[in-house]
Amino acid sequence: MAENDTEAGGRGADKGPGDRAAGERGPADHRTRAQLLEAADAHFRHFGYAKTTVADLARAIGVSPAYVYRFFDSKQAIGQAVCAMTLDRIAGAARAVETEPRSAADRLRRVYRALLEKGLELYFQERRLHEIVIAAVEGDWPSIMAYRQELGAIVRRLVIAGREAGEFERKTPLDDLCVAITCTLTPFCHPILLEQTERADLRASAEQVANLVLRSLAP
Repeated sequence: MAENDTEAGGRGADKGPGDRAAGERGPADHRTRAQLLEAADAHFRHFGYAKTTVADLARAIGVSPAYVYRFFDSKQAIGQAVCAMTLDRIAGAARAVETEPRSAADRLRRVYRALLEKGLELYFQERRLHEIVIAAVEGDWPSIMAYRQELGAIVRRLVIAGREAGEFERKTPLDDLCVAITCTLTPFCHPILLEQTERADLRASAEQVANLVLRSLAP
């Protein structure tokens, strides 16, 4: 049985608190929900997002397609959840750098490298998951906004740490500074830009941009 991606069994049902933007419903910690995401992650990696149907995922975990809609209101909602998991793995590399016992300046420089390497890893080793992130960017999915906000939060914490340690200047308004720095990360973690630039060029540019940013932050 093939599922029409735009059909959602049970559409119109309550989505729960907050009308979740990602089209999720039901308890977040439900075992079936976790199984669905695990199956979706595996299917999307192997077959791709476009060639996977809700019926495929339901069959993989032994439930009916209608039961899937108790947790997600469409295939796109499942794709958004998998995309969010994928992006969180990339952001996780930046979070790991943030907690290293190094100066704030060194950690900020290493964030550029970490995001770039994880982005390249996704593109070259997990091409089908990379395609989901492309779809998320082009469709302006909520997972993309959450990812950008997470990167902004990491930058903000590093800037505050650098200012408190006397490494960074204090004259520029914090919000303006953090937005600007986060924007400079975009060429090194944007999936479409990663497709269009040579790896060697990206690595050199990441180092150059990081150095320029850090010079501008000097007190």
